[in-house]
Amino acid sequence: MDLRSAAESSDADLVIRARRGDDTACELLMRAHQEAVFRLAYLFLHDADEAEDATQETFIRALRALDEFDLERPLRPWLLRIATNVVRNRQRAVGRYLQAMRRWLQSEPAPVAGLTERSGPQWEAQLLWQAVRRLARSDQEVLYLRYFLDLGEAEMAGALDMPPGTVKSRLHRATTRLRMIVDGEFPALREERQP
Repeated sequence: MDLRSAAESSDADLVIRARRGDDTACELLMRAHQEAVFRLAYLFLHDADEAEDATQETFIRALRALDEFDLERPLRPWLLRIATNVVRNRQRAVGRYLQAMRRWLQSEPAPVAGLTERSGPQWEAQLLWQAVRRLARSDQEVLYLRYFLDLGEAEMAGALDMPPGTVKSRLHRATTRLRMIVDGEFPALREERQP
């Protein structure tokens, strides 16, 4: 029996044990294939943290689907196929997020037809949009997620892949910077609010 056959036989034994609920077998399977899964994820994601998350997600999915695994086949290609699907899903999610951000950052609110009066909600919306556009992209990003997509801090933390406390401080700083821009360059927005 060559080394590869021995490894496949060992994998099959570990899969059988893992199916029975043997935590040690699950851990041994993960240790045996973790590096290959991580390398594949890193190759596509180019980010160690993202690759680590994808690796963990791969093993979670694999362990949940272990009963579907064909013991006559080698385990590693099956795991790598799961990893490829996880990575593709992550890339699609990031791509959709980046597209939405690009569209938002590149768009301008359409001028309101017949807007001759320099007051009212439409005028204020245009001024506010111009003020937001003067912020750094990272500030625009948190304001967009919070006020345009109406995400809570926990959802924002997930979308930005950062701790909720960091999101809260970034949102506070972005709001403060926006107020400074409004006060300095768009005083009409402040005047509209005063009785």
